[in-house]
Amino acid sequence: MVTSDENLVHLKHKIMEETCRLAWNKAINEKTIHDLIFEIIPGTTPQFRCCVYKERAIVAERIQLSLANDLRPDTHNVVQVIEPACDQCSISAYSVTDNCRFCIGKPCQNSCAFDAITPGEFRMHIDSNKCKECGKCAEACPFGAIVHLLRPCKKACPVGAITYDENGVCQIDDSKCIHCGHCIHSCPFGAIGSKTYLVNIIKDILAGKEVIAMVAPSIEGQFGEDISLDSIRDAMKKIGFADMVEVGLGGDMTAAYEAEEWSEARKEGKKMTTSCCPAFKYMMKKHFPDQYRDNMSTTVSPMCAVSRYLKATHPGCVTVFIGPCIAKKSETMETSLPGNADYAVTFGELRALMRSKDIKFEPHEAEYQESSVFGKKFATSGGVANAVIEVMNERGEDTTDIKLNRAAGGDACKKALMMLKAGKLQEDFIEGMICDSGCVGGPSKHRTEREIMKARASLLSKADGRKILDNLKDYPMEKFSMHKETLRTTAP
Repeated sequence: MVTSDENLVHLKHKIMEETCRLAWNKAINEKTIHDLIFEIIPGTTPQFRCCVYKERAIVAERIQLSLANDLRPDTHNVVQVIEPACDQCSISAYSVTDNCRFCIGKPCQNSCAFDAITPGEFRMHIDSNKCKECGKCAEACPFGAIVHLLRPCKKACPVGAITYDENGVCQIDDSKCIHCGHCIHSCPFGAIGSKTYLVNIIKDILAGKEVIAMVAPSIEGQFGEDISLDSIRDAMKKIGFADMVEVGLGGDMTAAYEAEEWSEARKEGKKMTTSCCPAFKYMMKKHFPDQYRDNMSTTVSPMCAVSRYLKATHPGCVTVFIGPCIAKKSETMETSLPGNADYAVTFGELRALMRSKDIKFEPHEAEYQESSVFGKKFATSGGVANAVIEVMNERGEDTTDIKLNRAAGGDACKKALMMLKAGKLQEDFIEGMICDSGCVGGPSKHRTEREIMKARASLLSKADGRKILDNLKDYPMEKFSMHKETLRTTAP
């Protein structure tokens, strides 16, 4: 994938790859980590920063993230700030450009209630220590010479969780953060990253545990139309995974149980939301707590569903979710979701893991399928709602009058939830996905959405047309629970 931050992505993945190589050799210690830092940043000539010392400090912190360690003692967020890298953005939110004409009347200065604007040598100057970011000066300037510089990380955050300290270093408010990871790829300096669990997974594989990969529905199309689920399954086994299951199967499971909840809510005249996207769930829990309590589905996500199925049928196994999502990492750590996946890794992390063992995807004719096409389409906006409606139709319900709000993207999700909170939501159900276009547009997608969708169309056209409820008859649904706080229940 070629991106504007290609060099940054290469550095991040190189660090993960080399850390994994050390893990495979059981050679992670203080000396090897020290040597790795100097291997990546050798000599005295800096590659991308002012000096090699800052570069080594950045690499050192990235290595800590690759070991799933916290960078600061005051946060355990899966998304963390690499402070040595966060120093290139302007501290001032408002800046005066060269368009400033030094107006005689000084309307900008007169509009400022905080004495933050004074004449400079060539133009007016804003003192960042006094500026309260009210924007009055920008409104007052007749030439539009004062601009609002919204830093990329803050602009990308859909819930206002990012602020800055007195030195301009990014701060993430854990009480607001929904772990979506949008800030990570928006930062042009790579100053935000996420904890990675590849080393933990390698240790479990080397310990002889039954480690099973669970691939997100969005994986089909990520690596081109020649790379089928069979191709991916072969690669997983070469890495050392005992087996692989597609989480589209969990999509079928989730759709079946959410359909029951929707049907009941419909009878009661109650509105509901889906619960598959963890970032959407965290948005509700932290920013719309009443709606989270009253309107969110109690059905577990497809990831959790497949993990519980595997743990019920393979006692003692370790389950690893692989997808484009950062928030899934946080979901695996929820104590209120027993039986959930043990680890979640991104597509980029998967590629680093593969390179650490010199493994590549090989084209393979598509034969493997465990989910319906509806389960596979959980990856795209509208896919969850469409699958739930399909189940209701398979049960003989009339769904023609159901109104759906398919909210994709942070702003769309917030708008839908604000309408729900105000009692003005016209639709019956909300399908919430924080990423635009759904999971295929996730922060760790491997290609552009257009490329992915084209390849997905080809791959999904080869899938059979099995129905959701018929498909689930082949699985022991009675052995595990599909509800959040319990592990076992009797299937309806």
